[in-house]
Amino acid sequence: MKSFQKLSQRNGCRAMTPLTPFHVAFPVDDLEAARHFYGTVLGCPEGRSDTAWIDFDLFGHQIVAHFKVKSPEAEGTFSNPVDGHDVPVPHFGVILDMRDWEALAERLTAAGTKFVIEPYVRFKGQTGEQATMFFLDPAGNALEFKAFADMSQLFAH
Repeated sequence: MKSFQKLSQRNGCRAMTPLTPFHVAFPVDDLEAARHFYGTVLGCPEGRSDTAWIDFDLFGHQIVAHFKVKSPEAEGTFSNPVDGHDVPVPHFGVILDMRDWEALAERLTAAGTKFVIEPYVRFKGQTGEQATMFFLDPAGNALEFKAFADMSQLFAH
């Protein structure tokens, strides 16, 4: 896994600074299904855990699956149209280098993952061109993994 650096504005100049890991906690209704999906299918090493939560290392970032009983009113999804697709909101994921993204897409496909949006290249030939894919974890949380052939396009507009 490659560590990216972010571009930041300092005194009118672009500077590369190391990225710091993010932390996100999200609800799941089955901890063992989450353990299998994040640990086995996505290949995330497991960190600490308890009877109600599990930490995972998602490409150097800390994500935490917290047990929560699924409520009927939580059903339903929201999406926004982007590049001809209905992008699920909310969602989270990681920006990978292209080789890692391709390997993950192959691993997910081999595992029989049902994609919300199949792996493809978005904004082809435009500023911000990126490879992307969307899928749901067993609890219905939406994830997006993407890659840029040119990381300087990450925040391009």
